[in-house]
Formats: sequence, structure tokens, C-alpha cells
Amino acid sequence: MPVRRTRALLLTLGSLAMGGQAAANAAPQSDLFSTIAALDSAAFEAFNRCEVPAQLDRYASFFEPDVEFYHDLGGVTWARDEMIAQTRTNVCGKFQRELVPGTLKVWPIQGYGALARGEHRFCHYKPGGTTHPCEGRAEFTILWRQLGQRWTITRAFSYGHLPN
Repeated sequence: MPVRRTRALLLTLGSLAMGGQAAANAAPQSDLFSTIAALDSAAFEAFNRCEVPAQLDRYASFFEPDVEFYHDLGGVTWARDEMIAQTRTNVCGKFQRELVPGTLKVWPIQGYGALARGEHRFCHYKPGGTTHPCEGRAEFTILWRQLGQRWTITRAFSYGHLPN
């Protein structure tokens, strides 16, 4: 068989094998996306109500004690307790976070968990507890670790902060 024909056959077979592998991974990826989307929603539901001490504790439970949080405007935080103290001071009762619809993307990290990336916006409170239109927008990347059935955040990045 000529070399050119052999290469074409190998490329075709390789493409078919990869396509079959992608199809085989489609369901778990969808399950993974659903899991991470639910975790993101639960974590930030607690974040958005963190002026209630039990909700701040609930928010803290999503993070490893030695979490690293990188914020382009605020710098680096090296531990959950420090991050939660900053959240209590700078966030609770002041603004809420919204996921920008359609921006969440999730990738598996073999033997570890998942990487999530998306965009979020921030809505400041008005007096009386209501929010007005969202003013800020940023990107985020979160590294989730899975240990058994438990998922926790080990690294978080919030960057590219701009006015909405």
C-alpha cells in the first residue's frame, strides 16, 4: 500500500477512534458539568446571603482550609479563614454575585476533580436590602477537588474586573 494511502487510512482510523472516545465521554462530561454547576450555584447562594452567619459558615465549607484565592484587584489570600474574614468585611450585605448565563465551562482533571471557568457580575445592595442593576463583571476560574462524594475548592481566581 502506498505511503500516502497508509497515512490517510491511519488518520481516518485515528479520527474515528477519537470521535468514538469523545462520544463515550459525552455523558460523564454532562454529569460533571451538572455537578459543578450545582456546586457553583450552592456556594454562591450562600455567598449572596453571607450577612447571615450560618450562610457565611456554609460558604466557607466549600473551601479547603489551605485554599489559594487570587484576585486581580485584591491580591492573594492563602487560607480559608483569611478569605472568609475578607468576605465578611468586604462582601456581606454589600453585593451579590451572579453567574453570567451560558459562560460556565467545565473540564475534568483526571484523578483530581474539575476545572470550572466562566464570567460573573456583581450587584450592589441599595438601602432596604434590594439590589440595583449589576455594576461589575469579571472572569473566574475555580479548581474543584473531589474526595469520594465531597467536592471542595482548592484554588480560585477572579480576574479581569471591569465595569458592566
